[in-house]
Amino acid sequence: QVQLVESGGGLVQPGGSLRLSCAASGFTLDYYAIGWFRQTPGKEREGVSCISSSDGSTLYADSVKGRFTISRDVASNTVYLQMNSLKPEDTAVYYCAASTAPLPLVVICTTLDEYDYWGQGTQVTVSS
Repeated sequence: QVQLVESGGGLVQPGGSLRLSCAASGFTLDYYAIGWFRQTPGKEREGVSCISSSDGSTLYADSVKGRFTISRDVASNTVYLQMNSLKPEDTAVYYCAASTAPLPLVVICTTLDEYDYWGQGTQVTVSS
């Protein structure tokens, strides 16, 4: 069964850190571009970061640049999102998604329709 499962969310104080995991089963993540997205109630899902399938290049939304790091572990078939210096405005449900679309990473990062698989999401709450 093809599945993406996010984990690692939770409640953290401002300035704290969390590491989200996106584990795949039923397929090999290495062949897919992976995106992390987030969504808050009443707002559209927005791209946070993505990593290419080919050369490991990465992109980040301006709002998280310098604080978040996306990485891929081939051995465990998992993609991570390390989130440091968290702010209350980072509070959201975070989703990972996998895409095989032969498009530039900058397009994949922001086009939700290009993703083949989505996880169920994990809640991140940044609050004191």
